[in-house]
Amino acid sequence: MLKEGNKTYNNKPFLNKKVVVMGLGLNGGGVGVAEYFSKEGARVLVTDLKTEKQLQKSIDKLKDFPVEYVLGEHRDEDFSSADLVVKNPAVPRNSRYLKLAKEVKTDIQIFFDLCPGKIIGVTGTKGKSTTATLIYEFLKTKYPNIFLAGNIGVTPLKILPDTTKDSFVVLELSSFELEDLKKSPYIAVITNLFEDHLNRYESFAEYAESKKSIFRYQTEADVLFLNEKLEGFAQEAKSQIIYFSDDSKYRPAIETAGFFRIPQETINEVLKNFKGVPNRQELVFEKEGIKYFNDTTATTPQSVQMALREFSNIVLITGGEDKKLNYKDLARTIKKRLDSIILLPGTASNKLKKELGDFKIYEVSSMQEAVKKAKELAKAGDSVLLSPGAASFNLFDNEFDRGEQFVKYVKELEV
Repeated sequence: MLKEGNKTYNNKPFLNKKVVVMGLGLNGGGVGVAEYFSKEGARVLVTDLKTEKQLQKSIDKLKDFPVEYVLGEHRDEDFSSADLVVKNPAVPRNSRYLKLAKEVKTDIQIFFDLCPGKIIGVTGTKGKSTTATLIYEFLKTKYPNIFLAGNIGVTPLKILPDTTKDSFVVLELSSFELEDLKKSPYIAVITNLFEDHLNRYESFAEYAESKKSIFRYQTEADVLFLNEKLEGFAQEAKSQIIYFSDDSKYRPAIETAGFFRIPQETINEVLKNFKGVPNRQELVFEKEGIKYFNDTTATTPQSVQMALREFSNIVLITGGEDKKLNYKDLARTIKKRLDSIILLPGTASNKLKKELGDFKIYEVSSMQEAVKKAKELAKAGDSVLLSPGAASFNLFDNEFDRGEQFVKYVKELEV
């Protein structure tokens, strides 16, 4: 307990509280949340519709913590008896279980409530991870007490105990994480915006609305870095606005670094040594003059189009499950740039196939088959690119599992 005058403060606000973590997941976020609340002295129960077998990797990471589990189902009593339910951002907002709880928050909301430092938030349909990572790399040359977390795979609660009033925290924020926020970061960056997640949102307008939380609660003392194509957002912002063009995928990070007066020579040095972010147009292997790139986080057709502009002599592996997106423009780009594609199965693949008409398509049933076909088609000087433009859940645990399988089978080509 902390005392100040006649007031008493509890520096362990979750001590002995029953905290239910709804959604453990496989990407590390839920693990970090459960670990944080365990360390804070809470009574932690994790509930997930996935089974113990499906979640074993995540469960193993929590073996040293006193966590209870309810897996393969959700139980009403766990939600109604909880002091706090921390929901995974992917949990639908209209889940009936959330209505049973006294209090529901995301890890991002809790972090915004408790973080003593300054938050730099980054969102957008594409380029969030690269932009957030580069901002972190630029700023750490000047500010040693800086952290990187959020949608990039690290819950900010994991780094919360290490933050101080002098800290900077760069957070990658998805639309799912933003939609519940009632606070905005000191500095907000929106890289771009195009159709995505229309299997969750009723319209593009609703999806765009979720992104606005990154600046909705800013004041005149805050700053919004905005893609010049999103000028319409400026009418709703109270903060100072700095526009950037999207002529380079590094532009928003460079503009942010300039605001913090990072010298140009430092920016150039960081860019020179920057190897990219895993799963985002990442070079994972090179053999016999053929380069293999993992772009598994390209989950929209526009993301694939952007990737196709970055490479030449491409053997493309694409396709997967639909998120109610339009594939007409991607089909046009493919017809202009490529002679054929390798197509993974799924409802999005069916849409793309229809738009491509009599274009040459090699249909495969697995990632192993896709990589094998790519090796047959590629020659020295070519780039084999996994850029799906779709969701992954019909064949893979998630998009990262899809990327891991691609890397696994590519590296087996060495044998």
